[in-house]
Amino acid sequence: MERNGPIIEVRGLTVDYWQQDRWATVIEDLSLHINPAETLGLVGESGCGKSTTANAFLGFRPRGARYRSGSTIFEGQDLLRLPDSALQRIRGGKISLVPQNPTTALSPAIRVGNQIVEVLMVHRYCQTTAEARDRTLDLLARVGLPNPQAIFSRYPHQLSGGQQQRVIIAMALACDPKLIVLDEPTTGLDVTTQAQILDLLMDLQSRYGLAMLYVTHNLGVVAQICNRIGVMYAGQMVEVAPRHQIFKQPLHPYTQGLIASVPRISAPTEVRSLLLKGLLKRSELPPGCPFAPRCGFAEARCYAEHQPLVEVAPDHAVACWRRDSIPSFAQRMAETRSAVFQKCETPVCKPDEVLLKVDSLRAGYTRRRFHLWRRPLPTVIVDGVSFDIRPGETLALVGESGSGKTTVARALNGFLPYVTGELRFDGRYDLTLPVDRRDRTLLRELQLVFQNPDASLNPRQRVSQIIGRPLQLFFGLSGAELRQRIESLLEDVRLDRRYYDRYPDELSGGERQRVAIARALAAEPKLMLCDEVLSALDVSVQANIVELLVELQARRHIAYLFISHDLAVVRSLAHRVGVLYWGALCEVGTAEEVFTPPFHPYTYLLLSAVPEADPDQLMPEARKDIGLIVSDDRPACPFALRCPWKDPGRCSDEAPPWQQISRSHMLRCHVPVEELRQHDVWADRFGHAR
Repeated sequence: MERNGPIIEVRGLTVDYWQQDRWATVIEDLSLHINPAETLGLVGESGCGKSTTANAFLGFRPRGARYRSGSTIFEGQDLLRLPDSALQRIRGGKISLVPQNPTTALSPAIRVGNQIVEVLMVHRYCQTTAEARDRTLDLLARVGLPNPQAIFSRYPHQLSGGQQQRVIIAMALACDPKLIVLDEPTTGLDVTTQAQILDLLMDLQSRYGLAMLYVTHNLGVVAQICNRIGVMYAGQMVEVAPRHQIFKQPLHPYTQGLIASVPRISAPTEVRSLLLKGLLKRSELPPGCPFAPRCGFAEARCYAEHQPLVEVAPDHAVACWRRDSIPSFAQRMAETRSAVFQKCETPVCKPDEVLLKVDSLRAGYTRRRFHLWRRPLPTVIVDGVSFDIRPGETLALVGESGSGKTTVARALNGFLPYVTGELRFDGRYDLTLPVDRRDRTLLRELQLVFQNPDASLNPRQRVSQIIGRPLQLFFGLSGAELRQRIESLLEDVRLDRRYYDRYPDELSGGERQRVAIARALAAEPKLMLCDEVLSALDVSVQANIVELLVELQARRHIAYLFISHDLAVVRSLAHRVGVLYWGALCEVGTAEEVFTPPFHPYTYLLLSAVPEADPDQLMPEARKDIGLIVSDDRPACPFALRCPWKDPGRCSDEAPPWQQISRSHMLRCHVPVEELRQHDVWADRFGHAR
């Protein structure tokens, strides 16, 4: 291999998976390379083959898969042809992996320090355990973990999600690899933790000259961290270009639609109308261009002829023979004036009409009973939260992981052992009662949609059984009437009748989430608690789900409590927003008010950490120590430990007052409103005020 050549190269890769009774092609004739010290981003919708491509970079063959043709060349060797013994010396030593979910990647029964020591000893990077321990402590410090000695001795469950991901990155760096494969490493993290991980990765790359393959569906992340970006669709590469080129002048219609589908927090009123039509359906792909069924510029030739990747400029290749005749991305954006995200009109209600009233909510978990005669003390997660939701309204709760958002939802749904305060639903139901003591009508009218449909849908039940259960339980439907209602609900969530007899593992992530929403709708609820329902979905599927929720709200007058850390989606979907930190609300207002100065210092921090899908709008430099800080000694203002604008003598000792900005906008802070108005996140980040 030439000295200045690629560090790794995939050539003509074709991968098949065994599905039911035949081989199905998931990657077809894929070629890709990564240069030394380069970060290549790999983006595309769920099911396009990104993770399968990442496996090929590791020489890993999943069960039920075969490499029909192609090669992965690393240091003159084809990883796809090496025996397991040779691959074990390369994986972890020269090529390492950072997986999506650190919780499942780390062994729950082994202290995290010992897990890194094991990597060093297995690959013979260190000769003695003492040497490996010293190396591990250095790695933990290098990835920015405080007090490495203490972290070394902890189990994974004793660390936050961000800390677990840093441990995984330390493990990946342990043997000084030449290439790191990162498979969705920040998907489940909140914006501030994600910002820290991105900072860490960029710092490590600049210091050690690492090459990285970054697999993600988050276009805001690749716009910040990657040098080049490859766009995949249905197992084929449709466009590869440098970062600025791909975002400013995308040539393939799919790339244009993918970028246009991303909601932008800094400019929510900009055109977002190039929403991709439909979803990827591999069973309906033509022999020619796989994107033809969804492309507005497709001709008969597109359906029949395979379109190879052709270089159209230095480092810029595209697989579209109509690339010169279709309008440019800028022209398409300028000509189309309708927005994708059109939230429901704010519902017109009577002044005293409230669907859900929460006053002084305290909620948490009870500790184990250590003494027979002593009552177990509760661990309070949410302390003194008050809000209300009106019929047909969307209230969003935003905040970092650990701020108490899901605890609020679980308290409302009766899943927590410790709940106090006034929680009234529809003016007649007391929500402090546990779920097993609630009226059946209340159970029907208050429904919860979970974050992960893989875990919330029974894998042994067909879609018809999953959706049909609430209809049987609450309405007593059966026979032809039950089937008709299930098919109607499938139609409501834009799934056709073919899904009636399928199992969850036969559906994509977006389709499973639609089934979960259909199950909640089957009960005909008045309020739906949506707990991070979009966090694991790619941008085009997110856009479809958001449109679906808005349409259902308009048609059925459903109210939503929408829990999310995706502030761009929240801004485009919610009527009102509550910002939660350490179990306490610090700002409440309409979506436009919360995203416009004056900001609470915590709101300002959250907005500063959101990566935009624009390489020119770079993230601020100083965001190293912005993660959630929780200590045993809680100050009077929960945010005082991190606030950049605090008064040291006042914020730690005096509870901050609520300041009324407008009739609907309040924030809880000692800093005067006029002083808060001077901090404009949009001007500070992008050089212009909104």
